[in-house]
Amino acid sequence: MKRVVVRYRVKPDQADENQRLIERVFAKLDETRPDGLRYASFRLSDGLTFVHVASIETDDGSNPLSALEEFRDFTRDIETRCDEGPLGLDATVVGAYRVLD
Repeated sequence: MKRVVVRYRVKPDQADENQRLIERVFAKLDETRPDGLRYASFRLSDGLTFVHVASIETDDGSNPLSALEEFRDFTRDIETRCDEGPLGLDATVVGAYRVLD
């Protein structure tokens, strides 16, 4: 099982577009319901910072997000939308209460 946390800050004129692209990913996830994935995305109170938390639980370690065209669309030009590019780090759960259930 792998857990990843990604944080980045978008340009002010790109925040709503970034959210729209993320919402497309979640719509596709709701439609396809892939196994082996727990995923959440947050837009922080500054309106520009986004945080994504993913738990990859596939038997072979593959990330189901990678198979989604909507996720590829979201990540394709992310650097051009950002003031501060994505920083992704593997994470270890220290504690959780009903977050990854």
